[in-house]
Amino acid sequence: MNRPVKYRNMFLQVLIFIVTLGLYSVYWYYQTCREMASLADDHDAEPVLWTILLFIPFAGLYSYYKHGQLFEKISDEHFNRWILFILWIVFCPVVWVIVQMELNKKATPVVVQESRG
Repeated sequence: MNRPVKYRNMFLQVLIFIVTLGLYSVYWYYQTCREMASLADDHDAEPVLWTILLFIPFAGLYSYYKHGQLFEKISDEHFNRWILFILWIVFCPVVWVIVQMELNKKATPVVVQESRG
């Protein structure tokens, strides 16, 4: 599974979120689930299913819980999944910042090659 984690600029993400009228958040949710499952080496994780569940009333709560569970596994501070779950319900932009900051710490650095001529 070992896919690299992508570094994402928070300011640029907010701008894309606004321009896409919120659709970027669905893409971000799926990508972060996929990246966290890869980091946690969790072969049972279902990022596609969890993303689809977001659109089903009450099933989205299960999806939030599973997202928090994955985050708890990869977090350096072992952030509690229940706190993240409650934050998803109360004020989800906080979750966005917390998760993205942690993933940015684990992001694969981009190697820039110099051209020698």
